[in-house]
Amino acid sequence: MAGQDGDAPGGAGHADAGHAETGQDAGRGGRGLAARIEALFTTVRRPDREQYTNEEVARACREASGESFSTTYLWQLRTGRRDNPTKRHLEALAHFFQVPPAYFFDERQGAEIAKELALLGALRDAGVRSLALRAVDLSPEGLDTVSELVEVIARRDAARRRPPS
Repeated sequence: MAGQDGDAPGGAGHADAGHAETGQDAGRGGRGLAARIEALFTTVRRPDREQYTNEEVARACREASGESFSTTYLWQLRTGRRDNPTKRHLEALAHFFQVPPAYFFDERQGAEIAKELALLGALRDAGVRSLALRAVDLSPEGLDTVSELVEVIARRDAARRRPPS
């Protein structure tokens, strides 16, 4: 994320994982595009589970698109300082992160893909992964019960996080 190692122009460090927001204007420029690109970096990881660097992605996009694609340009896209990439640049990013190009171009499909990416990100958490794996063998009724429990706990946790009125 902006300001951390790996996000400065030319930086090759690693940013800490975080949650990227996805706006409805994603794919149409502005902060939405930056959020979608950031979500890819946050969720799609190298085999060693580290985040890809701007340098790695820019190099792969240059090779895939045959066009100029600098580390600085990618940093500008990630931070919203540039918001009008070419179709070929977005296709190269989509190819690198193994998502359909529609992630950037189609609002509805982009939102669905973002949900799938969020699920993949959540499954990196050992506790979530363990719960999901244990739930695989549950009956439909058991899954309904677990789902209801999760909903109750989520509402309770959300209420605890709200400031008192």
